Amino acid sequence: MPTLEKEIFLTFDDGPHPEITPLVLELLEKFNAKVTFFCVGENVEKYPAVYQSILKSGHTVGNHTYNHFNGLKTKTDLYISNIEKCAEYVSSNLFRPPYGVLKRSQIKQLSPNYEIIMWSTLSADYDQNTSEKECWENVKQNTLAGSIIVFHDSDKAKKNMLYALAKTLEYFSELGFCFKSIER
Repeated sequence: MPTLEKEIFLTFDDGPHPEITPLVLELLEKFNAKVTFFCVGENVEKYPAVYQSILKSGHTVGNHTYNHFNGLKTKTDLYISNIEKCAEYVSSNLFRPPYGVLKRSQIKQLSPNYEIIMWSTLSADYDQNTSEKECWENVKQNTLAGSIIVFHDSDKAKKNMLYALAKTLEYFSELGFCFKSIER
């Protein structure tokens, strides 16, 4: 994100999760951090109270498809309808494709209605071969003003994410950075 300020944009994919998302929200509140959650529609449908707690905490949300479809492995018409189904639960013009992949035909259809948000720093919190400390070092080494960092509020990422998120919030706060949500 272009910025002249000491701002970092934290994002979370794949939630909301009934146990993990509340832990994330609690940690973010301690640092007065505002972030963007790219939500999977079926999770919002299953856990509406958790989704509402994201909104009530002042964070922004984005569409992450209804079923976490891989754009490259899904026919364009089915992919777009899955995004539209998610939009019934997640009101946002922000979209992040699961796995960070899309076909050109999907981009063309999405562009008039959505801003596609990727990332500049992939935490790799979901990678079971990456340790908590490696995850944190990855974030620390690859983050600067304007960085969009992606974490995941999911079971698979929980251990690495919570460790790296706490370190990220502490370290960059001490350096005078603030954490902002993506607003469009």
